[in-house]
Amino acid sequence: MFKTLQTPHSGYHWDGSSRRFFEGWYYRVTLPDCGQTFAFMYSIEDPIGGKPYSGGAAQVLGADDEYICRTFPNVNKFWASSDVLALGHWGETNLNTKPIYLLPAEFERHVQQGYQATATLNQGVITDPATGNYCRWRYEIQPIYGWGNQNSIQQSTAGWLSFLQIFEPGWQILMAHGLATGWIDWNGKIYQFQNAPAYGEKNWGGAFPEKWFWLNCNSFDGEPDLALTAGGGRRGVLWWMESVAMIGLHYQGKFYEFVPWNSKVEWNIQPWGRWQMKAKNSDYEVELTGTTHLPGTDLRAPTVQGLQYCCRDTMQGKLNVELRQIRGKNPLVILKAHSYLCGLEIGGDSWSNSWQSS
Repeated sequence: MFKTLQTPHSGYHWDGSSRRFFEGWYYRVTLPDCGQTFAFMYSIEDPIGGKPYSGGAAQVLGADDEYICRTFPNVNKFWASSDVLALGHWGETNLNTKPIYLLPAEFERHVQQGYQATATLNQGVITDPATGNYCRWRYEIQPIYGWGNQNSIQQSTAGWLSFLQIFEPGWQILMAHGLATGWIDWNGKIYQFQNAPAYGEKNWGGAFPEKWFWLNCNSFDGEPDLALTAGGGRRGVLWWMESVAMIGLHYQGKFYEFVPWNSKVEWNIQPWGRWQMKAKNSDYEVELTGTTHLPGTDLRAPTVQGLQYCCRDTMQGKLNVELRQIRGKNPLVILKAHSYLCGLEIGGDSWSNSWQSS
């Protein structure tokens, strides 16, 4: 099962060269019972070491959109597999060995600051030295949807071109939907959960998007078998910049993909507060609207100048989704769904005006 669900680009992409390079991983778990979401963001930059921005970090966007970050300057304490989704970074530890995957109980015993993550586990502990705020976490993941139809070969999020280094950065949804069981200790408040909606994605490359937006949700009212990820950005393609966007829906075992090469994708994103997208291909059309009255939380992301505050998120956005099958003049509504636990993000610069597709 694991092999069929593994998406392309699950492994670590660094080729050992000294060119500017970053890779970032995103794990999220949503707890519908208490209305909270925890997002874990891991990154490594210039892993060859000795460069101005060489180093790693772990960030957590936790309860009520509160935030904690810990940097791990030593790139030699980072490890990752080039074949499968598996990575980790040790900060404080009593081990003098080369870093590798540890059994979860061993990790807890020997690593005082750091993390490790695979397709089926996310575990770690970080403390902010300035405030003493901390997060500890350990949960197992049962993947349900990768990126593509169930029980078939999984797809690249950015299409076959992403195998060639034409697009930078690359982007891959690793797990559109899964179920997480375990616990998170957020500054002494323990959240225990069973079969909570989980998600994972990653990005990598030697160039950085100028501007982007993102919507993500797999915790909908009355629709346990629904997962949505949508986003867009201005990114480098060889020697020019282009704006692209996509919408992907997994629903009842089927994958509905709206991407530039099979659909017309349109968007209207406010500088903050409202995300509107629609897309249409020969068979289906989809519309989504994400909104928030919350201020959001500033997060760090890899940039040309290293890890910088350059994006804003909330995990408590409202979302409405409608999916229709095109049939003559009367499209058939397949799905109408709502959530109040949607992840919403804008990033990059020049967000003084709304961003509309032409």
